Amino acid sequence: MDNTLSGVGVLDKAISVIAALRGGPRSLAELQEATGLPRATAHRLAVALEAHDLVRRDEAGRFCLGFGLVELGRAAARGFPLAEIARPVLERLRDRTSEGVQLYVRDGEHRRCIISLPAPHGLQWIVPEGVLLPLDRGSAGRVLAASADSAPIRPGRVRGVESVEEREKGVASVSAAVLDRVGRAVAALSVSGPLERLTRSPGRRFGEAVVGAADELSRTLAG
Repeated sequence: MDNTLSGVGVLDKAISVIAALRGGPRSLAELQEATGLPRATAHRLAVALEAHDLVRRDEAGRFCLGFGLVELGRAAARGFPLAEIARPVLERLRDRTSEGVQLYVRDGEHRRCIISLPAPHGLQWIVPEGVLLPLDRGSAGRVLAASADSAPIRPGRVRGVESVEEREKGVASVSAAVLDRVGRAVAALSVSGPLERLTRSPGRRFGEAVVGAADELSRTLAG
C-alpha cells in the first residue's frame, strides 16, 4: 500500500491503517501485512487512532473501524447531500438493469465512488464505496475528465460513454454525466459488470437506461 500520498508521512500512514480496516476486522499481523508498515508502527498508529475513537477492537481483540467515523460520515453527508438525493435513483436503475450501479464525483485528478450498489447476481463486479480511481480509464473517468474545464454541456450533446476492458479485464461499463442547473457535470452515473452480461456493446445494452437515470437525477438537482 502506498503510504506517501500527501507527503505528510505520519498522516498518510494513519490513513492507511483506517483504509486497511474498511474490509473488516484485522489482527495486528493482518494490519501490518495490509499496510506494509513495520509491526511497531502499525500498532502505535492503531492505538493512537483508537484513542480518538477512529479505531476500536472487537471481542476477539482485532482492530476495526471506530464509531467516531460514523458521526464523521454523517457530517460529511450533511455537507454533501448528493449521495442521499441520488440513492433512490440508483436503486431504481439497479433494479431495472440487474447490474451493479455506481456514482462517482471528481476528486482532484481522480474520481471517487460515493455510492456503489452491487448486482443481484452471484458473479459481481464490486466497486468499494470511497475508492479512488483514475480519470483516464473507465467510462465514468472519461465522463468526468471531459468536464474538467467546468464548461456547461450543450443541449443535445451525447452524454453516454461506454468502456470495455479499459480498466479491468473482463469488465464493461456505461456512464453518463449528472448535470447541475447550469449544465455542468457534477457526477458520473455508471452501470458496470462482467463482460459476459454487459457484452462488448454495453452502451447499446444499457446506455438508454443510464442516460435516463442521469437525466432524472439532473432534474432533481435542478429542483
